Amino acid sequence: MTHTRFTPLIDQLPATVPFVGPETQERGRGRPFAARLGANENGFGPSPRAIQAMQDAAPEVWKYADPTSHDLRQALAAHHAIPADSIVVGEGIDGLLGYLVRLFVQSGDAVVTSDGAYPTFNYHVQGFGGQLHKVPYRDDAEDLPALLVRARQVDAKLVYFANPDNPMGTYARGADIVAQLDHIPPGCLLVLDEAYIEFAPADAVPQIAIDDPRVIRMRTFSKAYGMAGARVGYAMGAAALIAQFEKIRNHFGMNRLAQIGAVAAVQDQDWLTQTVAQVGAARDRLTQIANDNGLTAIPSATNFVTIDCGGDGDFAQRVLQGLIARDVFVRMPFVAPQNRCIRVSVGTAQDLDIFAAVLPDALEQARD
Repeated sequence: MTHTRFTPLIDQLPATVPFVGPETQERGRGRPFAARLGANENGFGPSPRAIQAMQDAAPEVWKYADPTSHDLRQALAAHHAIPADSIVVGEGIDGLLGYLVRLFVQSGDAVVTSDGAYPTFNYHVQGFGGQLHKVPYRDDAEDLPALLVRARQVDAKLVYFANPDNPMGTYARGADIVAQLDHIPPGCLLVLDEAYIEFAPADAVPQIAIDDPRVIRMRTFSKAYGMAGARVGYAMGAAALIAQFEKIRNHFGMNRLAQIGAVAAVQDQDWLTQTVAQVGAARDRLTQIANDNGLTAIPSATNFVTIDCGGDGDFAQRVLQGLIARDVFVRMPFVAPQNRCIRVSVGTAQDLDIFAAVLPDALEQARD
């Protein structure tokens, strides 16, 4: 007999880590990576104004953060031209997804996602006992019409749809998303994960009224704003929906310096524009590297490029391991047929030079 009494659900769940971090891999390897191109981080960094704001605020880190994230919500409200009560701030999109699932999902409740899409969402659903129903990708893109058909079939409470998509980097036109809104079943919420939207073409952004109760939109400072380590995300939706987060969120979960840095970042749109241009140039370079090696780069609307290695999942895994052995950290999709690819985050010119130098040897070894 054990002393602790876990819930039956916890007793049934395996110990799961959605992603093995590069630091864990470096400890296992006994040396650091020369190029860190696997976690979709923004190596071009945050706005200097954000860095300065956080440095200036460091002496007051003894204070708790504002539990309402008032200043950041006001800055975001001004940026998006929406009411502040339609915004909730949380510990990255990952944290907000956990709160959202807690609001909606009980044991046995149906949730729909794409097979191979962002696994942290699945992690939260399983942690609350939800029943995941998965729909395959179509042409390397998430299939929103098929997701909504499945949602109706299983009476789903949530449908997860990332635009642009991770891990493939593809995107849906905003107008096509809007055209599907009337197909959302009654009582179902579309979770629109827009973590990479700042990198995408303008036509990827759907024009959805902020008070539409059928949709919640997730955004982050981890990607285009270059603040992944600060853990700042936010959700936008109808005020009545957003208000429900106040019942269960961690009101002291936000980092004070991160809040202050995020305010400065959102107010420096010139830096964001510059970063998006740098990411676009790096994407082009990664595409050229793939082409130079006889591989196919899937057109990307994100800060990574997914590269079709031209074989099956075992071959792509050998390529990935060859890159890691040569001190380049990358990742790959984990569900067939997308697992024929590797996923390479953009990086600085030096990072991409390293990738270009070692990829031919990794491919040759994988083919032996």
